[in-house]
Amino acid sequence: MLITGASLGKRQEGGAEIRNPKSEIDEGRRRDMTYGWEGEKVRLVPLDRDKHLDNALKWFNDPDITEWLETGDWPLTRGAEEDFFRAAERQDRVSVQFAVESLQGEHVGFSGLRSIDWQSRVAVSGSVIGRKDLWSKGLGGDAVTVRNRYAFDVLGLRLLIASVIAGNSRSLAMLAKAGYEEAGRVPERYWKRGAYRDQILLALHRDG
Repeated sequence: MLITGASLGKRQEGGAEIRNPKSEIDEGRRRDMTYGWEGEKVRLVPLDRDKHLDNALKWFNDPDITEWLETGDWPLTRGAEEDFFRAAERQDRVSVQFAVESLQGEHVGFSGLRSIDWQSRVAVSGSVIGRKDLWSKGLGGDAVTVRNRYAFDVLGLRLLIASVIAGNSRSLAMLAKAGYEEAGRVPERYWKRGAYRDQILLALHRDG
């Protein structure tokens, strides 16, 4: 989804101030950027095949990165990922996919919403930071905060659901900090790295 021109205004949420860089004037000068929703550490921008696809192929074929992802154990081909990017470009209104970039414009990960149910105003959320050297630096948490405020304040959703494989302590801690609460478990839902692991379902209410 191309995000230009509209205004989120300003809001503090979990330490991240969300700004619309198209309309913000910083100390009398307009910021040097053309699109995206900005937090304290990262910016969410539309997918760009030229800029983001090669990193997707590298990261989602890296066993360290996919260790706790619900997908990623099957080899990801360039053709399959190009299909994914093309689908995102069609803006089908059932998903919104962002690339996560640093405030300096460096691509560091992905974040998005899928299975958007407009009648119930619910979506499934997910994120990944692919730059392993930047793990535990707060970038993932900031991306989650900005994405969630986009989901609630721009799209008008009321409930976000996240799914985490049991044992993924970093993701569980990050989501808890963002306000998600465990809503249930599916025992031994996933075979991952030599063991059956529970699927943990978490929920974040707009007014929660």
